[in-house]
Amino acid sequence: MSQGVLLFEAQFNPRLQRYLFLSIALVLLATIVGIPLLLVWILGWGQWVTRLHYRSLKCSLTARHLQFSKGHFFKTEKTIPLENIQDLTFIDNPLLKWFDLRILKVETAGNSAQTGADMKLVGIVDAAEFKKRVMQARDDFQESRASAGGGHTTSDGDMMAVLRDIHASIEGLREDMNRGKE
Repeated sequence: MSQGVLLFEAQFNPRLQRYLFLSIALVLLATIVGIPLLLVWILGWGQWVTRLHYRSLKCSLTARHLQFSKGHFFKTEKTIPLENIQDLTFIDNPLLKWFDLRILKVETAGNSAQTGADMKLVGIVDAAEFKKRVMQARDDFQESRASAGGGHTTSDGDMMAVLRDIHASIEGLREDMNRGKE
């Protein structure tokens, strides 16, 4: 999962395990099919699954990408280029507040409202600081790309003026060449 210089490695709050355990237990309780599974979930299987999930969480910020991986049985790895990140948004709900957790939703360029966020990071320790670091890394990356591309940008009007000057110089050379032939 390493691509480039590592700038920051996010840590996940251990309370995330209890949040996952309780939120899945509530879903099982709310469904008729899930009620028999709820007993198995509470008696140990749920604690084992949430512990494995928590240990598998990794999120790192490199000079070019935001990388995230999760899952023990079903692995998911996502890499988002910094230039595609538009915004990072915090999401709270009563259950998250009870566990003192936050969701950090990464919104990218070209992301439609139907597909949702490209990445949702739940339970990052000091999420506000992580957001600040990601946005700063994105800005630094964009500035380095702009400076590597020539250091300056020209508007259409400036470009037309340059092209007119080039055209005038070429015409002047043609006239000089024609005079030299005479």
